[in-house]
Amino acid sequence: MDYATKDIHMLRMSETLEPELSAGQSSQPEPERVLHPPALLQLNLPNQDPAEAQPQTELKLQKWPPQRQQEPDLENQQPNERTKPAWIKRSCTLSLLILGFCLCAIFLTTYYSLRHGNQSQEVLVIPCDSPACQRASVHLSMSADPFTHPCDYFLFSCRSNRPSPDVQGQQREKSRRDIKEKRTLDRKTELLQYLREILESNDGLASSAVQKAKGFYRTCLDTKSLDIAGVEPFLALIRKLGGWSVSGQWNQTDFNSTLSVLMRDYDTFPFFNVYVDEDPTDTAGKRTKRYIQIDQPDLLIPIEWNNETEKTQVTRETLLPFLALCDRHLALLGAPPGSGIIHVGAFISLSSELAVAEAPLSHRSSKGQLYQRLTIKELQHKAPAIDWLGCLQAAFHSQPLFEDDHILLHNLPYIVQMSHIISNWMSGHELSSSGPLHTFMVLNLLHTLLPALDSRFSDTPNNLSADLGDTGVRQRNLHSKTNALSELFTAAPRWKRCVLETERGFNGVLAHLFREDVTGREAEELSKNILSSFKSQLHELKWSDKKTLQFVMNKVQSVTPRIVSTKENSSEAELDLLYSEVTISIHSFFSNYLQLLSLLQKRRSGLLHADSDDADILPPSPSLLGNELIIPMGMFIPPRFHPTYPRAMNYGVMGFLLAKDLLHVLLPDIHAKSATVGALGQCVWSSYRTVTYKDSEALPLPAAQQQEVWVHYSALQIALKAYQKSLKKQPADTSISGFSRTRLFFMAFSQVNCDADQYHHLMPLEPSFLITAICAKSRLCPPNLQCPKTTPRHSSHGC
Repeated sequence: MDYATKDIHMLRMSETLEPELSAGQSSQPEPERVLHPPALLQLNLPNQDPAEAQPQTELKLQKWPPQRQQEPDLENQQPNERTKPAWIKRSCTLSLLILGFCLCAIFLTTYYSLRHGNQSQEVLVIPCDSPACQRASVHLSMSADPFTHPCDYFLFSCRSNRPSPDVQGQQREKSRRDIKEKRTLDRKTELLQYLREILESNDGLASSAVQKAKGFYRTCLDTKSLDIAGVEPFLALIRKLGGWSVSGQWNQTDFNSTLSVLMRDYDTFPFFNVYVDEDPTDTAGKRTKRYIQIDQPDLLIPIEWNNETEKTQVTRETLLPFLALCDRHLALLGAPPGSGIIHVGAFISLSSELAVAEAPLSHRSSKGQLYQRLTIKELQHKAPAIDWLGCLQAAFHSQPLFEDDHILLHNLPYIVQMSHIISNWMSGHELSSSGPLHTFMVLNLLHTLLPALDSRFSDTPNNLSADLGDTGVRQRNLHSKTNALSELFTAAPRWKRCVLETERGFNGVLAHLFREDVTGREAEELSKNILSSFKSQLHELKWSDKKTLQFVMNKVQSVTPRIVSTKENSSEAELDLLYSEVTISIHSFFSNYLQLLSLLQKRRSGLLHADSDDADILPPSPSLLGNELIIPMGMFIPPRFHPTYPRAMNYGVMGFLLAKDLLHVLLPDIHAKSATVGALGQCVWSSYRTVTYKDSEALPLPAAQQQEVWVHYSALQIALKAYQKSLKKQPADTSISGFSRTRLFFMAFSQVNCDADQYHHLMPLEPSFLITAICAKSRLCPPNLQCPKTTPRHSSHGC
């Protein structure tokens, strides 16, 4: 069949089908012919009537034959198959257009989500269901959410007495205050609380050393047994030392012999302090060598420093309460009525003479009296009343000491004067026959053992502190070492004092338990990311000159962070061996406490070895030692940090605190080096005043407060950037209560930001307000974190 015949045949078929469709579907509009494949080409002409459509169809059919001449097998093709190539071509074009439109829409949606979509950004998150996360979820649910209360979430975060015009309802205000009181605990208290939970946990499979540490803690809490024992354990100890003249029974023991026993067995140093440390004046190659160091003592009487006379003085007003305290102690120890006043008077007189030679650390530093190096033989010549070699050999009996060994002194004038005073009281003083030096040493021993005595003794330090008022603080010694027992002379609860004492004796055990409970890998990763973001932040500041920037960058680049719980990671077997000689009595805390003092002496002796060190977990903040940034593991505890927390929480809380500490430690005087600090601090302060008090023209802040605002603001920025960096390396993160990453980050920060560090008094505004300040210009924050009460001037831009 030729092409013309085929075309005529197709036209007839079309005419035949047309009446059939009209007869069967007369109510349907004519355009329904689009069901026929060729008619699909007429979709762009919806208004054509049938009369116009038929000629066009004929025209297209008349053009088919030339196109089909190129196809080899047209004889066997059906009519509808010859229409396919054009239909498919146009259909593919249309499909490609639709596909391109869809891809463009997906791209735009993704871009918008990444740029603006914290509120809808959330990738499918995995819920954290660990016990730590469950506790954190409860904590978050009880606090204000900045995303649901953008106008008032920050008003009660730290200062419960601040006016709150935006908070309605007394019940809501009360709950916020209660939460505030729980959150304003300082880091040290939170760490002690965490150690308390470890010590009070039940673990029947614990090692011997761990069981002994927990047993020591339990007997410390058992005040009932202490009250039953009364003063007899201490009186038995006095008799062991040869008695004392207070009771009328004294064996006239040798002064230096008694002093050696107190230093060796009871960690008591009545006339001077002894400890082991490095010499910072040594060259870099010798910094690992440690020396015996001798300092002025922690006198028990309250003293004050007079800047005009540059002398330490004792006032009658502060001595009267102390005298009453000493008289009460002697009465409890069985002193005959009326006899105590003589011994108390001698004690205060001797203490006052020693106090005159003492001086604060700053004064001694200005006079060049710190780290004076002498041999033991030279010291013996300058202060002959003390048998220095004998006493030091007793205190460090496991280490060989010789007259030519060097020691470091921190107040040589005091040591010389002390020797003269002791010589005078030994023989020439009118009260020398009553054994005042021996009584002085026994009363210092009593002070050492106060934690192990009954409640009648433990109550008296609190009463003394209340009577002395502010001057009670000044009775503590002014040298650089902190006396852990000073914690006991506060109104601290019993559990806190027991945790402190347990840590003193079993610090290696607690450090071991701490490492087991806190994973170091997460802490190290967070610290590295924070330090990296910290360095990047410095380039965003406007420095006074390039030289200053280079100096700061060199200082920061030279710092090496090190997270420590102890330099010696002792195993359970090693700890069991170390504490093998300790026997814990379940009924006698006094006996257990004497063993603790013996442990302290052994540890002090061990510190003379360069490869030995204390497990230092109590410092709650970093410190700079040379070029080494020491980050104690004690920082990384709940509720601030936990290995199972979502990283958003860890960075929002611990990341912020660590960044803030780094800014304080490494850039203490940044305000004078960068104009950005003052400008940003004042901007945030003005925004805060506008939101809370409608004060659009806030008075300028002092430089120190501007710097503190900038520190908090920058620390939160650093933490947020560090978290983003961690997400690039590891995109997956868990969540709590289904909150988004950014929301959880800011919520965690807003709940735990009342950090009672040494700079908190300089912060003029609520730290939680920094969320509003940062979100004013950050693309990460959702738009609903804008307070409608904010003025346009402060809501449209950030600082």
